[in-house]
Amino acid sequence: MNTFALAQSKDYEQAAMLVATGGGDGKFSLPVLKAGGMDILDHLKEGLIEPDLLIDIRRARSAGKTEAISRDGDSIRIEAWATLADIATSPIINEYNPVVARAVEFAATPQVRNVATAAGNLLQRPRCWYYRNDQFNCLKKGGGTCFAVEGENRYHAIFGSGGGGPCHIVHPSNLAPALMVCEATVHLVGGARSSLPIAQLFHGPDKGVTSEHTLEPGEVITHITLKPRPKSGFEAVKEKQSFDWPLALACASIEIDAGKIASAKICAGAVAPVPWMLPKVEAALKGIAITDTDAITKAAELAGDGAKPMTDNAYKVRLVKVVVRRAIFRAVGINVEALT
Repeated sequence: MNTFALAQSKDYEQAAMLVATGGGDGKFSLPVLKAGGMDILDHLKEGLIEPDLLIDIRRARSAGKTEAISRDGDSIRIEAWATLADIATSPIINEYNPVVARAVEFAATPQVRNVATAAGNLLQRPRCWYYRNDQFNCLKKGGGTCFAVEGENRYHAIFGSGGGGPCHIVHPSNLAPALMVCEATVHLVGGARSSLPIAQLFHGPDKGVTSEHTLEPGEVITHITLKPRPKSGFEAVKEKQSFDWPLALACASIEIDAGKIASAKICAGAVAPVPWMLPKVEAALKGIAITDTDAITKAAELAGDGAKPMTDNAYKVRLVKVVVRRAIFRAVGINVEALT
């Protein structure tokens, strides 16, 4: 691990300035932001990054904001520094956005959830074993090969632009798909933009293979606002149901009118380089009675449309249909455990 300087930022504006100006005086050329630091520490240990300045924003706050989660007019507000544990146990989130609470409750271990932050979870780097291993100079690290194409790819993407690639990572965040179905907005300082929809925060490998998000240099996430979606559900399948990365996950939010689904937002995770929206499923759900399990199951089968699995991950096509069906059931109030 290389040596580096450490700066404690008092607020987000100062952090953005330190990034943009190389520590304030141009002395540092590779500044990196750190909040909870879980993913940063992994990168440092593996030699994947070598910053000369680490800017600690763990204690940075927006003016007048001391609560991790709060009401913000008609929206729910999650501070960037809110831990996953804060979100999972928040009475506000559990009442108005249960899909978000459940998604982060099933992320990582209790120890990690007590430290990892909302913004950090959104911006964490991929867990692809070729990217994480410094012996492979893969596409994501500026090399010329995605080793997953001809290598071990059982945990890689089945969806993506043009059938997948050029890099076949899956997006690592549990929180991001949940925020997608709650139509969240990410709020920023340090650049020309003050906010952007969560769907515009991420991009696929075809838009830039060495990064996963659209933040400009110096832009810092301050907080996230999301629409209340009390009729929402989450489901994930893992090899080990505790403390493991999902093989496939799904988030659903439903609007109900007269006992029927008026509209739906469905997003899959761990199956594509970005949180993967499923518009065909959303359209098929419209008008279905919330008690019609057969019709919901039929609509969920569309979740596999367009999938192009690799040599070892075709099982994900079936899994994504299962988690989508279960997430919808949870959103409309059907007891999933009683049906399985």
